[in-house]
This record gives sequence, structure tokens and C-alpha cells, in this order.
Amino acid sequence: MSHLTHLRTFLEAYRAKSFSKAAEYLGITQPAASMHIQALEALVGKPLFIRQARGVEPTDAADELARSVAPYLDGLEARIAALRPGSTKGGPIHLVGPADFIHCQLSARTAPLMGEGYTLRYHTGTRKRIYELLNTNTIDFAITASMPDEQAHGYAHLVTERMLLVYAPSLQDQLGADPDEVQLSQTPLLAFDEDLPLVRPLWLSRFQVAPMLQATFTTPDLRTLKDLAIAGHGWTVLPDYMCVDAITDGRLYSPTPLAQAATNVLYLVWNKRALRSPNLLYVRDFILSTFTR
Repeated sequence: MSHLTHLRTFLEAYRAKSFSKAAEYLGITQPAASMHIQALEALVGKPLFIRQARGVEPTDAADELARSVAPYLDGLEARIAALRPGSTKGGPIHLVGPADFIHCQLSARTAPLMGEGYTLRYHTGTRKRIYELLNTNTIDFAITASMPDEQAHGYAHLVTERMLLVYAPSLQDQLGADPDEVQLSQTPLLAFDEDLPLVRPLWLSRFQVAPMLQATFTTPDLRTLKDLAIAGHGWTVLPDYMCVDAITDGRLYSPTPLAQAATNVLYLVWNKRALRSPNLLYVRDFILSTFTR
């Protein structure tokens, strides 16, 4: 039997950490999947998986083999799928990510896909929800700030956010042009949530200590935080793409130089199996291209 077949079975088992799930996906029996893995282990001369009561755990040799063959096998399958008769662009595409990023950065960039026959379905959710949707193949692409598991997911750098401390010019009498810890602590803080995920890295970068603050107002909606900051209700931390317009036209002030701003990376993530579809491969490349222009 072709080594390609063995390698495909290996890659599915590696990603699912299960021979039975790999067999189910490939439409073969579990004994057949096990035989493929055994044949490959005999070929490479090393065990590829540690068999456990529930599932399998890849060995270091499996990690190395997967890194070597996955791009080629996935690329080959995507190319073959694209050459099949009837492979045309279009269809539903499901994406999940932060609502603010979708609003400010993604919706307009992906809108041209509708003219090519695609229907776009955007979803929002927490990190846990995002990966639940990915792992059950409920959505096609996710935007997340958490580093994905490269065994199960493909991913690419999408954008690096620069986090800026901002407040209305009307607060400059209270905060000045370069506020210190005390001044900020005595001014209402408008935050994404109680854990201060956006404030914390900026505070550490600016003052070299963790923030000991309690937010005066919280909402998981950066657009609301921006509006409240413009109205002079307090200070907040926003990604550059959310506030650079308001800084430029004078509605907001930021003491944070862009070159010194704390950063946060967002990734475009997909289930590796999904890219066997030429439509999804096209959409992935389209999205990535809009962020590299």
C-alpha cells in the first residue's frame, strides 16, 4: 500500500490523538488505521504514538514527522480538490472572533467575497467557545489572540495590535500629558473586564509593576469604551485601529508613543482538515492578503 495512505492516516491520528477518530474521518476501520500506523512505525524505526486507555499521545518522532509532511500532504490534497470538475468558488463561510475586530477590521475587508458567491456568517464568543466551534467543524475560521495548538489547527499571523492609553482632552487638566500611577488610579478606569486584559500589559510596560486597580466601568465592547472615553468619563486602553481616528481628529489624547506601545498578536486559525476544500483555501488566502497590503 502507498506510503501516502499511511502518512495520511498518521496525520489524522496525530491531529485527533485517536486511531478511531482518524479511521472514522477517513472512512476505514480502526484495525486498518492501526495497521497503517504500525507499518509506518516499522518504516521509520521508531514508535510514533504511546497507546493509552483513551486515545494516543504522539512521541517526539511523531512531532518531527508531522512537521515534515503535513504542509505537503495538505497542499497536495488542496490542489487535487481544486482540479476536480465542478470546483467553483462560493458557498457559506462561517467565521468567529471578537465583535470589535470584526466591526473595525474584518467585515469591510471580506465584503468583496459576497460578490464572488460567498455567504458570510460571523459569530462571536470567548476563547473557549471559539475552539469548541473550531474542533467541531462548526465554523471555518477563527480570529483569536491565543496561540493555537499546531497539532490540530493551522494558523497565520493576522495583525499586531498596539495598545494605547487614551482619554479625552478634557481630562488633561486632571491627568496631564504624561500621567503617572497615582493620577491614573484616581481617575475612573473604563475596562474590557475585571481582569484588565488590555490594561495589564500596558501598565506593566509603562510602570514595570502589575496594576492594582479596580475598573469603574466594564463591558466586553471596545466601541462602548471608546465612546465613554471620548465623552470624558475616564481613561481606557484600546488597540490602535480602534482609536487612531479619534486621536488624529482630537477627540482623544494618548501619551503612548506607537513605537513604545504594548502589543498583542491576533491569529487567523482554521481546522487543518478544512483546507482540503478549495473554497476555504481561497477564502483563507484572500483574508490574509488583505492584511498584508
